Amino acid sequence: MKLLEKQDYKILTEPLKKVTINNLFARSVVEHKVTGKIFVDDPGNPQTFYVVHPYGMTLLFGDCNNEAFNSSFRDYSLNIHHVRVTHEWMQAFPGNWNNVLRELFKDHLIKSAENKAKEETGIIELNTRVNFRFNRDKYLNFRKTNLAPDIRIVRTDKQIFRDMKGSVVPFYFWDSEDDFLKNGVGFSLFYKDKLASTAYSSYIHDNKFELGIETVEAFRGKGFAEYTCSALIDYCIENNYEPIWACRLENIGSYKLAQKIGFIPSAEIPYYRLSK
Repeated sequence: MKLLEKQDYKILTEPLKKVTINNLFARSVVEHKVTGKIFVDDPGNPQTFYVVHPYGMTLLFGDCNNEAFNSSFRDYSLNIHHVRVTHEWMQAFPGNWNNVLRELFKDHLIKSAENKAKEETGIIELNTRVNFRFNRDKYLNFRKTNLAPDIRIVRTDKQIFRDMKGSVVPFYFWDSEDDFLKNGVGFSLFYKDKLASTAYSSYIHDNKFELGIETVEAFRGKGFAEYTCSALIDYCIENNYEPIWACRLENIGSYKLAQKIGFIPSAEIPYYRLSK
């Protein structure tokens, strides 16, 4: 694995077009919309690619029969040389990569449901990532707009960008608050004047608009995410964007929310949590 120089990211433009699973996060790195990393087998003539988004989502694609790269990638995935301090969440394309990875990881591969001890080092945890497609009629039948008097929804501004805390917030998907305000969009819900939920653009490419959502823990279970996402989906419809949603199957809350607000599961993909 060789780290690709940023000025050479354009090399991935055409190969990435062949990837048919949701890859907007990888496009954001390749197109310099967010600062990530790209590893390849050979910078001079790359055939195998590994794109790392700063949030920790990664995409492995290209030639899966490159033994030298695969050996190096195995060590990287298991963090043998301690080059990472956090997990990475990896999906691979095309599908035959998954046969290669099963052989590559062997006894280190464990299904999420079987990881009872919640081990984090020395293993690769196998999850499932779900891609959804948006059904406009289903959304319009659900659409929530009638707000209680103690709820207000506003456009996400610089202060909200700073104040919104959680594991899935705009801070992790944009290089800065100024970048977000210039190139992204979000809506935030306040309950009794307290910031409760934010729905925002994780990535925007062409007419595709991927949604991110975070609700403050104290305000979960009240349906606030539904209202906030509705405001953002309305924005997408008004501006001719196609709403995009993807999440782990194991993330029951996100999986159920997606279907409630108009999304339909369209693909299930092996999703690997790499060791830290």
